[in-house]
Amino acid sequence: MEIFFHYLCFEEYTLADELTGILFCNRSRLSFRNFMIERFIAHIRSERRFSPLSVRNYRHDVESFVAWCGERHGVEAFEVSQIEANDVREWIIHRMDHDRISPASMNRELSSLKSFFRYLRKHKVMSTDVFRKISSLRTPHNLPNFVSEMRMEGLLDNVRQESSEPSFREQRRALVIAMFYGCGIRLAELRQIRLGDISDGVLRVCGKGDKERCLPLLPELEQRIERYLRSAEYAGIIAERRADMPLILSKRGGQWSRSSIQRAVASEMLEANIQGKKSPHVLRHTFATHLLNRDADMRAIQELMGHSSLRTTQHYTHNSISQLQAAYAKAHPHK
Repeated sequence: MEIFFHYLCFEEYTLADELTGILFCNRSRLSFRNFMIERFIAHIRSERRFSPLSVRNYRHDVESFVAWCGERHGVEAFEVSQIEANDVREWIIHRMDHDRISPASMNRELSSLKSFFRYLRKHKVMSTDVFRKISSLRTPHNLPNFVSEMRMEGLLDNVRQESSEPSFREQRRALVIAMFYGCGIRLAELRQIRLGDISDGVLRVCGKGDKERCLPLLPELEQRIERYLRSAEYAGIIAERRADMPLILSKRGGQWSRSSIQRAVASEMLEANIQGKKSPHVLRHTFATHLLNRDADMRAIQELMGHSSLRTTQHYTHNSISQLQAAYAKAHPHK
């Protein structure tokens, strides 16, 4: 009954929603707070169209915080409506001091929690904004990691040599490197590409928030895709090419896993003696930095990268400071 009366305060829900919530909670012995978390997760997945990875992170952040608050209050019937700003401050201290997470990671968690509590206020579960006086933590301004053009050329040479082998494994690894550096796409975007997304030298990519963008495919990359698909056919991994088939396949013909792609990229970068961080995202940063170094238009880079804000793209200008210094030294009259 407590859930029933609490749920009736939702002005925007229908009677069917109310009854569904009551039955769901009673049948599964689910607390109201957990029911609201599930509603929030369904909201960001279905309505806001967050990526599966983002949904997983939001769920982890919210559930961890709410569980910690329950232990902190020591009340069995604890609900999210009881959470106050002090709980958030104590959570920040706990995560920073006890769990030793970085300010950037803490800010990401706070962003998840702010979205959750905004959702609760919208549906009248909470009347006050507990985050009104909670500020984001200051973070050091780290420049995006990237590979120099000389090192990148070495990596591409290695990939070209490997792709001369007809084996599916070598063709796949070569294609993955070429896609990240040749298109500047994200790991999640690469995994979502289907054969039907490639047509007439254009690649259609579905980015964050289901935003589509079209990227040009260089002839060399098109040829590499064709060689890779032929190797998959020769190995018996695919019998026919279908429009809904993932581009990057596992040996069983399914979607190649995120961790396997990350390991393949790191392995190739290690073999090319590339120092520092080794990941698909570094190749994405390298794509943008090299374009900027070759005087590509900032707006064009923004579109290619799928950045919603030009400010994000402008981070790459800092990586070219050595070129600016050289130009300054060469051209300034008082050098």
